[in-house]
Amino acid sequence: MTTSGMTPIESRGQANLRELTMRGVILGGIITLVFTAANVYLGLRVGLTFATAIPAAVISMAILRYFADHSVVENNIVQTIASAAGTLSAIVFILPGLVMVGWWTGFPYWVTVSVCAIGGVLGVMYSIPLRRALVTGSDLPYPEGVAAAEVLKVGDSSGGARENKAGLRIIVVGSVASAAFSLLTKLKVVSDSVYGAIKIGTGGTLFNAGLLMSLIGIGHLVGVSVGVAMLVGLIISFGVLLPVMSQGNLPDGDGLYDQVNTFFGSDVRLVGAGAIAIAALWTLAKIMMPIIRGIQSALASTRSRQKGVSVDLTERDLPMTIVGSTILVLLIPIGFMLWDFVHDTVLEGSAAGIITLSIVFIFVIGLAVASVCGYMAGLIGSSNSPISGVGILVVLIAAILIKIVYGSTDAAHTAALVAYTLFTAAIVFGVATISNDNLQDLKTGQLVGATPWKQQVALIIGVAFGAAVIPPILQLMYTSFGFVGAPGETADSLAAPQASLLSSLTTGVLGGDLNWWLIGLGALLGAIIIGIDEALGRATRFRLPPLAVGMGMYLPMSVTLVIPIGAFIGHYYNQWAERSGGAVDHKKRMGTLLATGLIVGEALFGVVFAGIVAATGDDAVLAVVGDGFEKWAEALGVIVFAASVAWLYKWTSKTAAESSSDPVKE
Repeated sequence: MTTSGMTPIESRGQANLRELTMRGVILGGIITLVFTAANVYLGLRVGLTFATAIPAAVISMAILRYFADHSVVENNIVQTIASAAGTLSAIVFILPGLVMVGWWTGFPYWVTVSVCAIGGVLGVMYSIPLRRALVTGSDLPYPEGVAAAEVLKVGDSSGGARENKAGLRIIVVGSVASAAFSLLTKLKVVSDSVYGAIKIGTGGTLFNAGLLMSLIGIGHLVGVSVGVAMLVGLIISFGVLLPVMSQGNLPDGDGLYDQVNTFFGSDVRLVGAGAIAIAALWTLAKIMMPIIRGIQSALASTRSRQKGVSVDLTERDLPMTIVGSTILVLLIPIGFMLWDFVHDTVLEGSAAGIITLSIVFIFVIGLAVASVCGYMAGLIGSSNSPISGVGILVVLIAAILIKIVYGSTDAAHTAALVAYTLFTAAIVFGVATISNDNLQDLKTGQLVGATPWKQQVALIIGVAFGAAVIPPILQLMYTSFGFVGAPGETADSLAAPQASLLSSLTTGVLGGDLNWWLIGLGALLGAIIIGIDEALGRATRFRLPPLAVGMGMYLPMSVTLVIPIGAFIGHYYNQWAERSGGAVDHKKRMGTLLATGLIVGEALFGVVFAGIVAATGDDAVLAVVGDGFEKWAEALGVIVFAASVAWLYKWTSKTAAESSSDPVKE
């Protein structure tokens, strides 16, 4: 039994290579600190995270090449650890909800660590049998997994040193440029957005372009298909739903923009939530049979190894007996965590039913969530896989079941149940975040000839690193900025859009005032979009990913307007790479690394700035101009932003061409 693309001789040769090493674990942990911090900030700021596999692979190769006996599979372990930890940071899509509803006043370290770690390890365990169904047994493209494998293989070749140097230089320049622009926005010299509102009858709509380098990078990574889909969702929400639904319904406010924006957050986003929910269900239905076959194959492989049958190195997963027993054992601490959560609350005396329900819910829904997220990551990449859309479905189902089991409540019990539901869903969210990344990493491992069980151990190590790092960064962000909708919010509070939406949905279901008509309208629109996507897939080579459309419908325009621009810029860059000939894949990878740098630089500056704000207590501490400069700052922001992006892509294309043709210089 061998993997696709690798002969038995090659597979046996891999057995002599260093793979799961202490230096690799340490290096992966160090990279984890950087990328996890970046993803936590980005997730709270704009509601998106990015896949860290490719930059982690580049950094790993640039460092490990100075050590003896380094190998492509050892570099793969490093990127696996860093990638798993970085992806776990998507837990910020729900945990801030406990602060927003007033249940937590911060993020208790060990409780937050436990939620992240247990949910993450469950995600690893659930994704192991899915490897055969969705990685080796499917034709899903896994864009980031394949790209990371190509980076690793080229870096391991004779010409890899040159590409590593060029790639690392591009990441650094992109990061510095992105961080420098962010610094200018904090100096108030340039603005980080251009916005306004338009009155339409007795309603209106708004315009908001976020001048964030990270959004250009994200757009480049997700590609034109997803960018167009998000643009379609934006048009549906801001071009149709918002102007029509707001007629005569705008809340009182200081200005038109605030009124329209409030209405978007309270009503229109629920339609997007419904669209995402129906798209997630459709995805699960499509992949159910491959999942069942994959689990059967994993069980058969375990039985063969127990009988002494030789199984190829690249097909050796952690035995299903260990996987199954680990999942069952983890249900015990989950039960203790849930009991501790309700201890000394109004729920304590009658919580046995909902705790039992929650344990069963986490056990059953975990596999479904892992399947959907793994499939979506394979289809459109981890960076774009809408974990938050699956989270919406999880929260809605959990809230409905808990409400049915618990029965009638008063205001105090309802508030406690809202917090309890979010806490339960957060554990499932840990499963979602990791399964969204694991299969991408396992695809990389398959292509470079890694040993699956060693990579799965590395994934668990990555979860441990991420779980340890995320809580203090979350606390720093909350202390420095606060969250929109949470007690003590300010004009500069972080939006944390997914956490805000999920807490609102939970409160609406349990409080009995959720507007199900809006959810239903979104589900209907989602079904129509699914039909259009299926028709396009049969008749043309174009697709309209329903989940991406849903994302465009419910994310703020400040996020969704610039991402498609980044997607088209990335598309034109890749077209240049193809027209120029030569090392086309190398040139495209350099563009990918620039996009990654744009994301990392801005996000890391955000973490540094959060520390400055926490130390000074002043979120305008770096400002050198007053509010009267705002209009000039907007104009300058557009000019500097556009000029910077244009120069960076021109410089990257030149660097990519030179590094693909110059002789190797050591």
